Amino acid sequence: MRFLQNNRTLSQVFNTRSLVPLATVLIALLTLTPTALAQRTPLPAVTHVAEPVGLPAAPAAVAPEIEQIPSYPQMAPVGPVCTGGAPCGPAPIHGVHCSGCRYCGELGWKAMGPIPFDVFAQGEYVGPARTRHVPEYRVRVDDSINFIFRLSQIPSATPYRLEVGDEVQIESLTASELNSEVQVQPDGTITLRQLGQVPAANRTVEELRKALEEAYKRVVKKPTITVTPTNTNSRLEELRATVDRRFGRGGQGAATRVTPEGTVQLPGIGSVSVQGLTMDEMKREVDARYAELVSGLDVTPILEERAPRYVYVLGEVAVPGRYELTGPTSVMQAIALAGSWNVGANLNQVVVFRRDANWCLMATKLDIRGALYGKRPCPADEIWIRDSDIVVVPKTPILVADEFIELVFTRGIYGVFPANFSFNFAKLSTL
Repeated sequence: MRFLQNNRTLSQVFNTRSLVPLATVLIALLTLTPTALAQRTPLPAVTHVAEPVGLPAAPAAVAPEIEQIPSYPQMAPVGPVCTGGAPCGPAPIHGVHCSGCRYCGELGWKAMGPIPFDVFAQGEYVGPARTRHVPEYRVRVDDSINFIFRLSQIPSATPYRLEVGDEVQIESLTASELNSEVQVQPDGTITLRQLGQVPAANRTVEELRKALEEAYKRVVKKPTITVTPTNTNSRLEELRATVDRRFGRGGQGAATRVTPEGTVQLPGIGSVSVQGLTMDEMKREVDARYAELVSGLDVTPILEERAPRYVYVLGEVAVPGRYELTGPTSVMQAIALAGSWNVGANLNQVVVFRRDANWCLMATKLDIRGALYGKRPCPADEIWIRDSDIVVVPKTPILVADEFIELVFTRGIYGVFPANFSFNFAKLSTL
């Protein structure tokens, strides 16, 4: 056989006809899947000792308790099964339920038994109702939040105080020449006949009436002043006009995105820190901030779009790259997003890199080869992926050696110094 010349392979040197019987036997063995073996040979019930791993063994005098792996009831077909064009009902299916053992470790195919695998029959692709992904969602950077504004219509516990822009009507029962309708000016005062500038902002209606009556006593013997507010809540109306979008998307609201510093910008109150808050906590914080500005306003935050979450898959996969996590995703699902693994991938040592709460790097090594080849029904290394995780599918040692030979010999030594070297096994002899 020639070595590193003309790219000759072993299949060109050895007689391939001698390999035909061996290949036939291998193909026959591969066709015997675990399901076929289980159907041909009945499996006995699997028992195990119900004793936690890592705890001290029980005394010899005490016989350990033998726990039978719970078996699921045999499901009877519902109605006629696939007869006369009727829909097929759920049929009994044998398999392994990974929650059927507490302390026995990872179950294998020997623990097969009847399981509720087909309870939804055909066509019900949705499956069982999903539980919530997290106990409570907390706001994070780049989340899109829509704040809806509305009037609470709840009576205030304190008397209303006049604001800049409010309008009041001043009347006298004894001197009609004192009657006027004025607006609170930006400096917080109102302008009245014979009195000039009178402070009005931050006063209640009653406080303003008493102040005007005392002031007018210098002009009229018995002024008998009444104050009637005609336009109030100027600050609230101005805020509502800011968030009014009834001629666009509809309603009164403000859409915002959480900034990298963990805050949102809202009209009237500015920056509010919301990073790590739940939706209820954020509502209480925003309502408290607006209560310092106006009264009678209720703000409801709505999470419109979550910040994108990504997993990075690289190494021996078909399409390495960044993939968005649209739902709970495991390691095998992440590899499926990357187009499955390549031939020669070292699935026994898949590495997952992750950052902790302090942004320190940590990593774990997973063995999912048996699961991907259908030999392990309950792989313990099938873990959930988190945002920004890096999944690395390394090469097998033979591919690493092939790269070394390619770089050192083919592209290196023989690329610089071409040599005509051959080696013939037929001329070898043994002592």
